[in-house]
This record gives sequence, C-alpha cells and structure tokens, in this order.
Amino acid sequence: MTDKAGTPAEPDGPTGDEAEPSDPGAATDAGAEPVAGSGADAHVTDADAGPDGTDGTDGTDAGSGSGSGSGKGGDGPAADSPHRRHWLRWAALGTSVVVLAAAGAGWWLYRKLDGNITTDTSAAAELRAYERERPTALVTDAQNILLLGSDTREGEGNDTYGKDENGSQRSDTTILLHIAADRQSATAMSIPRDLMVTIPSCRKADGTRTREKIAQFNWAYQFGGAACTIRTVEKFTGIRVDHHMVIDFRGFKDMVDAVDGVEICLTQPIDDKAARLRLPAGRQTLHGEEALGFVRARKTLGNGSDTERMERQQQFLGALVKKVQSNGVLLNPTRLYPVLDAATKSITTDAGLDSLKDLYDLTRSIRNVPTEKVQFLTVPRQPYHLNPNRDELVEPEAGELFERLREDVEVTVVPEGERTEGGADRSTPGPADRDGKVAEDKAGDPTPTPTFSGTNAAEGMCE
Repeated sequence: MTDKAGTPAEPDGPTGDEAEPSDPGAATDAGAEPVAGSGADAHVTDADAGPDGTDGTDGTDAGSGSGSGSGKGGDGPAADSPHRRHWLRWAALGTSVVVLAAAGAGWWLYRKLDGNITTDTSAAAELRAYERERPTALVTDAQNILLLGSDTREGEGNDTYGKDENGSQRSDTTILLHIAADRQSATAMSIPRDLMVTIPSCRKADGTRTREKIAQFNWAYQFGGAACTIRTVEKFTGIRVDHHMVIDFRGFKDMVDAVDGVEICLTQPIDDKAARLRLPAGRQTLHGEEALGFVRARKTLGNGSDTERMERQQQFLGALVKKVQSNGVLLNPTRLYPVLDAATKSITTDAGLDSLKDLYDLTRSIRNVPTEKVQFLTVPRQPYHLNPNRDELVEPEAGELFERLREDVEVTVVPEGERTEGGADRSTPGPADRDGKVAEDKAGDPTPTPTFSGTNAAEGMCE
C-alpha cells in the first residue's frame, strides 16, 4: 500500500499531489473561514464619511468660512476626492490580500487532508484478476462499503498493544456498511471474527498464494489483506463490495478525540487488565485510549464472548454517529476539520475513495440520514457444529438478510428479545418493491417482514 506519490505511506506526511486545483469548494471543505470581500470596502467608506455624506470633516480645517475655496460644504468633496480614492484603493488592496490569504490557507488545508489518505493499490489489482467470480451490483445507486478495523501493531501509537509476529495482523472488527440508494437509511452489519467461512485462494504479500480453505473469517485479512477479505465476504453473502476502508487503533482513538469524546453508561464498573481499562459504573464520557479499550475489551465484560463485544462496538459507533450529527460537526468547518484530519491520517482505502472530495461527497450524501435509520446488527449466527468456540451462519435468516441488502430492500431491526419466532414479524406485511407491489406467499397472503436483532444510532448508550 502506498500513498499517492507511490512511496510508502507516512501517517502524518501530506503529499498533496492529488488535490484538484479546480475544486471550488476546497477552501470551505478544508475548514477555512469564509471571507466576505465586499465588507472591507463598506467599512472604510462608512468610517470616512460624515453625516452629510462628506469625508467626515466639518470644513474648518482649511481656514475660516470667509476664505474663497476653503472647505465649506459644496467644495469639500471635490477637493478631497483624490484622498477618498486613495483610501478606497488601499481598502480594495487590503481586501484582496485577505481573500487571497484565506484562499491560500484553504488550498493548503485541502492539499494536507487530501495527501493524508493512503491508497490500497494492491487490493484493486487482485480484485480485477477475479472480476468474473465477483457478484454483480443489483442497485447501482446503493453503496456497500467494507469497514475493516485492523489489529496491526505497526505504526505510531500502535506498538503499545504488542507486536505483530509472523504476519499475525488480522481484522479485529469488520462491518459491511450498506447505504441505501435513496440515502434515507444505512445498515451496518457486523461480521464475527470467529465465523467459519470458505476463504478463497488469495495472493499473499510475498507473491505466493494460499489454498482455498474453511477457516475463521478474520484469517482472510492475514492471508491476503483487504482483497482477500472482500472476496470472502462476497463469496458467502453474494453482495458486491463497492469500496473498502481500513482503520487502525490510533485512527479510532483520534476520531473519538476529534469529537470531544463519546458518552456511555455502565451498570457496573470495569477492570480489564488485558484492555488496560478501569472505569467506574454510571454515566461518563470516554476519550481516545479509554474508548479503544472499551470496544476491544472482552474477557472481563459480560460472558467474555466476542458476541457481546460486537454489540458493544455497535452501540458505541451508534453513539458516535449521534454525537457527530447532533453537534452539527458536518456543517461546521471549524469542527469538521479535526475530524477530517484524524480520519484521513488513519485510513487506507481503495482508489474510489482516496481523495478528500470523494470522502466529502460520500459524507454529504448521507449526513441527513435520520439517526433512527442508521442501524446496526450482526449477521445471524450460532455456535459452529464442530467447535462451539467458533460461529456459523443461521439459515434461512442469514440468507434473507443478505438478499435484502443485495436488493436494497429495507431492513427492520428490533432490540434483542423482541424478534418473533423464525425472525419474522407476522403481524405486518413486507415492504412494497420498486413497482409498488407487496410480496405474497403461495396462499396469496402478504409476506411477513423479516426482523433482525440490533439497534440504531438514535438509542445511544444511555437511553
């Protein structure tokens, strides 16, 4: 993976080579304060003018009122017009300097943020080689983005969590984010790291290839990085992945700090040495290091399962989304810049999302999604029949969920324990399709709406 100049990526070193000079929104998008050019001229004119519209003098400075041509009302403005023009020229020059300085600062910030992003070129090459086996996108305006939380210990700030040994880097968290074509909903589906799936033959970093095998899901990232993970997801879901992003430990912490922390509520205190986390019970705001420990902790929280950890991650991400939307971060350049800076420094993405403009366009398209329509759930799974410490898909529920995401059909999420038997709500018909028709079963009755256990961003963690 390289930055845009083709050199190894440096997290804090902007390249700026890909910034687009013609982008008219560069200064505003990058967080520069807008400057109104006309205000400076008006200010100078008002300051120099008197109540009668003259230059503000009372006409006595030129001598007594009896002197011919000396500064009484009618002759003053004409006599002083060169002076006024002189000040107006300086005002215009000053305004131009301010505008240019603001534009220059905005352009510099744009280049810096744009250059922060690292492009994953190797994944694109691998995916192109296997294009024929990849699923076809059924709804072109919908977006499916694979979010990968890497547990790598490489990079500044990540080595405190241990060392990578023999290529031990794996995807610590994986979420398939489906953004509806109408941009009125977003569904984030977590994929358990211990889910047993078929991992295809993948190209390793040294150029050799692995064999296709059944293994736990997070091994795919260790075998062949993002490309191998994408192909594995597409293989068992049938969902076309349009883009991917990889974020590491430091990136997550920086994002939380950029929004001044996220509020959580605990029913009991936490003391987890493995996650380096000690928290009292009650309402509190977590910042970078504590937030990372909270979403990574497993052994001392609840029953110690990865299932509970995923649910905690979903709740935390929901609270993060809610805070970003409620505090107007996306509409406030001065608050948006720190978030963008943290995000762009810490992500590696495909070429389709590797510019600030691409990320901004994506963010702008979904910023008005209601928080109750930002949903989180985990792929339906159960203990693996050969090893209870691993997971396997539950059918037909998993297949129903994947089909709805493929076809961009609304997904209904309800709190744990409120799902009906079989995962379907028998009291309400399913949603209409694109032609306005409601699906029916063989008896001619409306097909019930499948429901899935999960939560949404509107609930937060302290509701």
